[in-house]
Amino acid sequence: MVRYILQQIKITSHKCFGKWFAKNVVEETIDLDALAEHMSHHNSPYSKGVIKGLLTDMIACIKELLLEGKNVKIDDLAIFSLGIKNKEMALKEEDFTVSKNISGVKLKARATGDLMSKSLNLEATLKKATFVNGKLATEPSNSGNTGGGSTTPTNGGGSTTPSNGGDDESYGD
Repeated sequence: MVRYILQQIKITSHKCFGKWFAKNVVEETIDLDALAEHMSHHNSPYSKGVIKGLLTDMIACIKELLLEGKNVKIDDLAIFSLGIKNKEMALKEEDFTVSKNISGVKLKARATGDLMSKSLNLEATLKKATFVNGKLATEPSNSGNTGGGSTTPTNGGGSTTPSNGGDDESYGD
């Protein structure tokens, strides 16, 4: 179940000032060790240690291939690639230098197959969540899954501006 809270854009200069948007609530981050443990319980003949070793090696290989200028596609997961973080633009091509104009590289991942938005949209269920005294608490089940209603949850004192992990301003993703 994907839980969400509602947040209002409070930046007066923002084109969507005063409007409300849904933001997903991340309840837990699963590390590689926990993922291997989880996978080992899915009728796998492999132990947690074998799975973790394989995943660790896969991550190292993906990094190596990305740094060689290749993209890596894992079906039903993502296409991994690198992008460049630019600092500033050069007025002329001959003025461009890596140290002056590039701040680094970033990892990009584009969903494929079962993890694409159109597939996730068919399987996802949404439920409004609230924070009470800084802790996540879900609304009573009679509120439905549509997120309607007149109450507005707080976000536990965090940011009131949208954060979708990307560089764009699309709040519907």
